[in-house]
Amino acid sequence: MERATVAELLKSAVEGDQDAWRGLVDGLSPLVWSVVRGHRLSEADAHEVYQIAWFRFAQNLSRIREPEKAGSWLAATARHECLKVLRSQRRWTPTDDPQVLDRPCDSCSPEQTVLENEAEAERADRHRTVWEEFDALGDRCRQLLRLIIAQPPPSYREVSVALGIAVGSIGPIRQRCLRRLRKRLTDRGVL
Repeated sequence: MERATVAELLKSAVEGDQDAWRGLVDGLSPLVWSVVRGHRLSEADAHEVYQIAWFRFAQNLSRIREPEKAGSWLAATARHECLKVLRSQRRWTPTDDPQVLDRPCDSCSPEQTVLENEAEAERADRHRTVWEEFDALGDRCRQLLRLIIAQPPPSYREVSVALGIAVGSIGPIRQRCLRRLRKRLTDRGVL
C-alpha cells in the first residue's frame, strides 16, 4: 500500500470514516502478519499480537504525527509486542523460583526436587519445540497431520473430503510432511 494512500485513509479514519479504517486494515494487515510471522510465535500468540498491534494503532490513531508513515508505526508496534511475548516465554531456571524447594514431597530431598523440576522443564521445552516446528509446517501439512492424529482417527475417505485431497495422495503427502517435521526436529536437536 502506498504511503500517500495510507496517509489519506488515516486522516479519514481519524474523522470516523469506517470505510477508511477497513481500508487501513485490509491494506496494512499483510505488513503486520509478516512482522508477526517473522518472530515465529505460536499461532495463538501470533493472533494475539496481531490484535494488540491493531488495538494500539486504533488507540493512537489521532496521535500519529506523520500519517504517511503509519505502516512503519504499525510494524514497529507489532515488532515490540512480539518481543514482549518472546521475553515472557524465556525459560526460567528452577532456582529462579523460591518456591521450587518448598514443593511438598515427603520422600524427595531438595536435590531430587530440583532435578525433577529440571527434567520437567526439559520435557516442557522439548514439547514446546515440537509444536513450534509443527506450526512452522505449511498449512496443508498441519491440516492433514491434525486430522490423522484425531481420536478416533478419520478414514482416508473422510480426510479426502475434508481437505479436498485424492485418497491415493494422502499417504504420500503424510510421509512427506512427517519427513519434513522429522528433519526440522533433527536440525533443532530434538531427535
